[in-house]
Amino acid sequence: MPESAATGSAPGTADGAAAAPDRRLVKGPGLLLVWLYGVMVVGAVSRSIYQISTEFDRAPLAYALSAVAALVYAFITYSLVRGGEAARKAALVCCAGELAGVLLVGAWTLVRPEAFPDATVWSDFGMGYLFIPVILPVTGMLWLRRRR
Repeated sequence: MPESAATGSAPGTADGAAAAPDRRLVKGPGLLLVWLYGVMVVGAVSRSIYQISTEFDRAPLAYALSAVAALVYAFITYSLVRGGEAARKAALVCCAGELAGVLLVGAWTLVRPEAFPDATVWSDFGMGYLFIPVILPVTGMLWLRRRR
């Protein structure tokens, strides 16, 4: 029997490291990031589902943007948990997009508040969520760049 079959490792590796994705993204501070992004997923998804299903005609732009934020948070959470280099790169790009969205929507809500009769997750740079939406992508990008 070949050594890799006897030890349970992938062919060509001594310990099976190539067979399992790199989970280093969720160790230490990465675990806190996953937890915070998970909380944001729950908050943004529940908020957008409720608002879209009950009062979408009142502020369609705000509620659609909250749904977009929920999708972004879900994708980043998935990427962090999945691990590996491709997931790290995807999460890094998505965090940059998230930060751009928070800054754009945050500025938009200050300059043209009449366009937002109700708040989004990213309104006023995430003030309704204790500014976590503007802090989280910066922290995520720093962590993901460090884990390279």
